[in-house]
Amino acid sequence: MPSLKDLKNRIGSVKNTRKITKAMQMVSAAKLRRAQDAAEAARPYAERMTAVMAGLAASVGTSNNAPRLLAGSGADKVHLMVIMTSERGLCGGFNTTIVRLARAKIAELTAAGKTVKILTVGKKGREQMRREYGHLFVGHVDLTEVKRVGYANARDIARDIVARFDAGECDVVTLYYNRFQSVISQIPTAQQVIPAKFEGAAPVAASYDYEPSEDQILADLLPRAVATQVFTALLENAASEQGARMSAMDNATRNAGDMINKMTIVYNRSRQAAITKELIEIISGAEAL
Repeated sequence: MPSLKDLKNRIGSVKNTRKITKAMQMVSAAKLRRAQDAAEAARPYAERMTAVMAGLAASVGTSNNAPRLLAGSGADKVHLMVIMTSERGLCGGFNTTIVRLARAKIAELTAAGKTVKILTVGKKGREQMRREYGHLFVGHVDLTEVKRVGYANARDIARDIVARFDAGECDVVTLYYNRFQSVISQIPTAQQVIPAKFEGAAPVAASYDYEPSEDQILADLLPRAVATQVFTALLENAASEQGARMSAMDNATRNAGDMINKMTIVYNRSRQAAITKELIEIISGAEAL
């Protein structure tokens, strides 16, 4: 049975922890609003661009002039997985859900005889996968010093991805991230960006005469489309991270409160038992006299 002093120290320690988790919850709530607005604002542009690209891709088809980013390398042997997680922890299962999806895909590709390469964005996912899949790592993007993700960050990642594809280092590139749905719901998502896929996108319902030709326009737009998809994924991930952290810190604050209440009851009972014991000893001593 812990002493009264130990119980008092534990209660004080948990109260301090509750202050920290409450503060983190409030900070995440403030950041979530900005991150959610940015993610939602980017969606219409990304959807419209995807629709335009789908229309152009339908016009070009599988012709010999189709850009490599659309037609692919002609093989399906080497898969580059771009796994996007957070730079900081204390965000519940946010990183674990992304890593779990990536691990399942790695197992599937490996069983099919494919070669897997991993490019990590965010150190938390890298830390979770280093022991088991460290030999598959080919690069890492550190965003620790970036306070707010911008298009420039996505453009740099996209250039790296496209350069690796052009150099023949990979045949297929897929992004892994969490799509923001609500504070308590983030959807683990795998999105193939190379070769470009436009599944579910309705082509622009209009007839246009393109100058220059569709394949030339596609060759110019496809790298930008990859950067746009990377940027959208980063924004979705940022909003999901803040939502997950807000939810996790709210749960931690509630749990700390419950723990304080339970320990306070134990402390009061122990204190009452100690006082009762002292009174019994005093009364017994008085009677003995």
